[in-house]
Amino acid sequence: MPTPFTFVRLSYHSGDWDAVDERMPSNLLHSLVQYTTVPVDQKEKVVALDSPELFRYPFCYLSGHRLVQFSEAEKKNFTQYVRNGGFVFVDDCNHDIDGLFARSFEEQMRVCFGAGALKKLPKTHPIYSQFFKFPDGPPPTGFELNGWGDDLVHDYLKGVETNGRLGVLYSNKDYGCEWDYDFRNKRFLAEDNTKFGVNILLYALTA
Repeated sequence: MPTPFTFVRLSYHSGDWDAVDERMPSNLLHSLVQYTTVPVDQKEKVVALDSPELFRYPFCYLSGHRLVQFSEAEKKNFTQYVRNGGFVFVDDCNHDIDGLFARSFEEQMRVCFGAGALKKLPKTHPIYSQFFKFPDGPPPTGFELNGWGDDLVHDYLKGVETNGRLGVLYSNKDYGCEWDYDFRNKRFLAEDNTKFGVNILLYALTA
């Protein structure tokens, strides 16, 4: 029997790693069940970034509003996890390109993977057609237009690729807050806005 998919949220020593409510992962897990045959563990798991337990899981989620300053152990684990084939979805809850989370996280990626490793993803990237089709690239969120001083809709996501595979997906679009609602309320939406989340999870599991 296949091992159930576990939604892993990374805790880290700096910042506010628990900024997004647990309703968000529950919502995405419900979507996986609704649209696919992937077996799931129905409760998210929090794993410390500096823990060896991290390497047991193919997917991790990291978010926050504040400073991201990895310890040496966190930096080592993050880098090794990605290089070994793990996938980290990083979501800037500040939804601000030049905010504190964005500046500090992007610096951590430079330290971990080198200058220029974090690049804009083209709209033709497989993650936009993994299951559902998004020919215009990443779907916008309602939070972008309430940004902390930017008031922009970001028409791209960024990522770090290793060995020809996307290992870090980085968003300034605040998908965490966009998907932070009880899955039972999804029926009131004209279009299910978690579909891109399904693409992300399936990419992490299969690419």
